[in-house]
Order: sequence, then C-alpha cells, then structure tokens
Amino acid sequence: MKIASVQLEMNDDRTKEQTITYALEMLDKCKGSDLIVLPELWNIGFFAYEKYQSESEPIDGETARAVSKKAEELGAYIFSGSFVEKRGGRYLNTGVLFGRKGEKIGQYSKLHLFSYKSREPELLSRGEEIAVVETEYGKMGLSTCYDLRFPELYRAMVDLGAKFFLVTSGWPYPRLEAWNALNRVRALENTCCLVSSNAAGVQSGIRFLGHSQIVDPWGNVIAGSGHLESIVKTEIDDDLVEKIREEFPVLEDRVLKNYFF
Repeated sequence: MKIASVQLEMNDDRTKEQTITYALEMLDKCKGSDLIVLPELWNIGFFAYEKYQSESEPIDGETARAVSKKAEELGAYIFSGSFVEKRGGRYLNTGVLFGRKGEKIGQYSKLHLFSYKSREPELLSRGEEIAVVETEYGKMGLSTCYDLRFPELYRAMVDLGAKFFLVTSGWPYPRLEAWNALNRVRALENTCCLVSSNAAGVQSGIRFLGHSQIVDPWGNVIAGSGHLESIVKTEIDDDLVEKIREEFPVLEDRVLKNYFF
C-alpha cells in the first residue's frame, strides 16, 4: 500500500479557486499512491474566519467535486482534507473520503471544535457522528486536528474496526511537541497506522507547523516532514496492522471496554 500525505502551504495571496487548482497539481505528484490525505480547511486556510461562511459549500460542492475527479484520475483513495460545509442553516468542518473511482465512500464532520484563541466554535457547529469507512485495506477512521487530543474518539473507532486513522489538520506553532506526541501515541495505543496531513506556511500571521507523518502501529514515524510544503510518501505491507496485532495483542487484554457507566 503506497501512501502520500500532501503538506500544502497556506497562502493569503491565493484565491480559493487558485488554491484548488494548486492542490490538484500537488495531487498529480502523488500518482501511483493508493491513499492520499490533504490538510484541514486547505482551500481557504483554518485562520480565515472571515471566509468561513462566504466560502462554504455543500457536501458535493466545488472542492469535493474537484477532489473526486482527481481520485478517479489517479485511481486512489483520497481523504479530501476538510472544507466548510453548509448544511441547511449550519456550517461544519467536513471532510470526505473518496474511493478509487471518485465515489464518496465516507464523510466526517469535526467533533471537537478548537476553543483556544479560535473562533471555530463560534462560527461552526460540531459534527455528531464517528466515521469509520470500509476499504480494500481495512477500515479507516476519519478525524480532524484537535480531535487528536481526545483518545476516546480513537478508541471508539478501533471498537468499530478501524485499522487506520486519517488525520487532516491545521495545527500551528508552538505546539510541535504535542503534535508529534499525539500522532505517535494515538497509533501506538490502538495498534493502528496513522496518516496525518498538516498545513504549512503562514496565514494571518500564524505559522502552521507542518510535520505531517505516517506512523506505524508500534508508534514509529516511518515517514515525515519538516515545516515546509512537501509530500510525505511511503509504502507499507497491506497486512501490517494484522501482523502486529497478532504478534502483540494488547487490544485483547483490555479490561474496561464500556466507557459509559
């Protein structure tokens, strides 16, 4: 299984349409990959609060259509990253997982909205459902940025059969050590592979920290980046998760499986 994480640079000077075009060009550089992941709110940038509503779109809007078409062209699974979805009278931070034929096979709206020096909870509604999606490589759990700080979400996805965690993100400095630790521990504690795509560059004076990574079920970063725009690529065995879970069956030794007493 060939994996690519697109660490896209945010640019205040590009329009949304120009950014979509640029992102598609980056996706073309991932040709041959089986799974590709994009960052959070990459079409406008996480800190462009003033654009959240004006640049919002339906679940099948221009951003999703563009990524869907590219998934079909490349014959790859693509987690779209996220965009501001307009759903009735609400706005959500939503991502879509597309299959190899460009079909939508899953979607996820961010459950944990970032409240620290952020307007996200003021402008957006939180999602209501966990998303674990079946693929030929096993089930993939979808998540977004701040979700990483909430281990119960990832354990719940494991209980639903997840073997992979896909994380779209717009994580900024200075919280680099937290980002690195959480990527690794979410994979390690759940014996899962984790693929994260974080934004790069500077927006509204705030620098994204990049460091997108692909982590194996032992918690080892097998491929990663620095803070500049890049594409992280690696290849793993299709049955890597199954092999490690069989060798070290920590999930079978759990005592407290019911979190709602």
